[in-house]
Amino acid sequence: METITIALKDYNVILGDALQILDAYLESEAYQEEEVYFLVDENTKEHCLPRMKGWTEKARLIEIESGEKNKNIFCCNQIWQKLLDFKTGRRGLLINLGGGVIGDMGGFCAATYKRGIDFIQIPTTLLAQVDASIGGKLGVDFDTVKNAVGLFKNPRLVIVDPVFLNTLPPRELKSGFAEVLKHALIADAQSWEYLSSCGPTQHISWDKIIYESLLVKKQVVEQDPFERSLRKVLNFGHTIGHAIESYSLENDTDPLLHGEAIAMGMLMESYLSVEKMGLSEQAVAQIENYIMGNYPNYEIPESAFVYLLDCMQNDKKNERKEINFSL
Repeated sequence: METITIALKDYNVILGDALQILDAYLESEAYQEEEVYFLVDENTKEHCLPRMKGWTEKARLIEIESGEKNKNIFCCNQIWQKLLDFKTGRRGLLINLGGGVIGDMGGFCAATYKRGIDFIQIPTTLLAQVDASIGGKLGVDFDTVKNAVGLFKNPRLVIVDPVFLNTLPPRELKSGFAEVLKHALIADAQSWEYLSSCGPTQHISWDKIIYESLLVKKQVVEQDPFERSLRKVLNFGHTIGHAIESYSLENDTDPLLHGEAIAMGMLMESYLSVEKMGLSEQAVAQIENYIMGNYPNYEIPESAFVYLLDCMQNDKKNERKEINFSL
């Protein structure tokens, strides 16, 4: 594919061949090979790392277990310990090769290790490519609260290579597609019209979709980098969605993926948008038809309502102990 650069204030997001882009970047910088590290999980080690030919043999690996359940301070301890074992100095470079868990936690560990070492994000899931790759949000879950501990820190570079999407099962693609839908719903009616006419796992132009989705996030983040006002629109569906995701992680043997929970959150917050903001019944019907037709019909028992409300009380958008929504 053609290489496309999206320039932000402190770093670039480059779409294209991951190996070529990484090699070119490292040639232009003064990193020592022995201080370049890849953070992977068992899935990206098997399916994505082989694409980084050359680095597969010479880079030092830090491997963690996949899954949101491992996005916690205990797993951070393992990463920090590995960096210490490798005697990593302040000129070390951590390359986070994976989905949102790898990017969020790997970036968090890099930003806090010895008061900060450089890191590069190479997101390998659709969810991470369109959502986590811009904005510098890093962190881990704590006490069932999503992203309760973290900070803002930008990477040196983000490399987005759509070829990694070929390694994903359909369920993972659908999960990531929920964030693409979110960007279209909040900021791009034309894109929503196109996306809602096709299924999330159909053969579509990922290059185009990823690029347009990233542009939406870029425009929002550049105006409000620390989420004090406008950037909160990117949380559409997330107040309820994060609570549902936490509930599912705690109670289900096969828990919902992030995007599946966010899809339900967007639907529920669309109903609230009708009640509170005057969103048209026609608009919410379109959203409902698409989400109910493409995402799991997940039943939430009434006994879970107190738990869900308790989770929402800890949402980072809240002010004066009131639950806030992006409607």
